[in-house]
Amino acid sequence: MAGKGTPATALLTRHRVQHRVHSYEHDPRADSYGLEAAAALGQPPERVFKTLVADVDGRLTVGVVPVTGQLDLRALAATVGGKKAKMAEVAAAERATGYVAGGISPLGQKKRLPVVVDTSATTFDTIYCSAGRRGLEIELAAADLVRLLDATVADISC
Repeated sequence: MAGKGTPATALLTRHRVQHRVHSYEHDPRADSYGLEAAAALGQPPERVFKTLVADVDGRLTVGVVPVTGQLDLRALAATVGGKKAKMAEVAAAERATGYVAGGISPLGQKKRLPVVVDTSATTFDTIYCSAGRRGLEIELAAADLVRLLDATVADISC
C-alpha cells in the first residue's frame, strides 16, 4: 500500500516492502497509546510494538518491544555492547527521530540509530508498529522490519 505521508511509510514504499497502513481515532487521554492502538485495530496487544529510545552509554539506541511489556534496559545495553542504559530524554528522542513521543516509528528516522527488536516479534507473520503519527500504524513482516533497519533481534522485553 502506498504511504500516507510519513517518512516511515515513504521508506517502505521506496524499498517496495509489503505493508498496510491502519489509521484509527487517537485519544490523547489514553493511558497507553500502544494498548489503545491494539484495541482500535482489534489486534492482540502482543502483536503491537512500541518504539522506545534509550541512552546507552551516551549513544541513543532504539528498542522495539510489545506494548504489553517494558524495555529491559540492562538487556538492551548488553545487546549493543554497552554497560548502562536509561530512557532517553523525550526532547532528545524527538530530535533524533523526527517524530513526536507517542508516535515514534522505528522506520524513517532522521538519524540512523541502532535498533534492537524483541525476539517475540518473530513469532508473528506480521506485526504492527507506529507509522510516525499517533493514530497511524504500519503492519508488516517482522523480518522486513529487521532487514530494512539492519536491526538486531534479542530478548529485550520484560
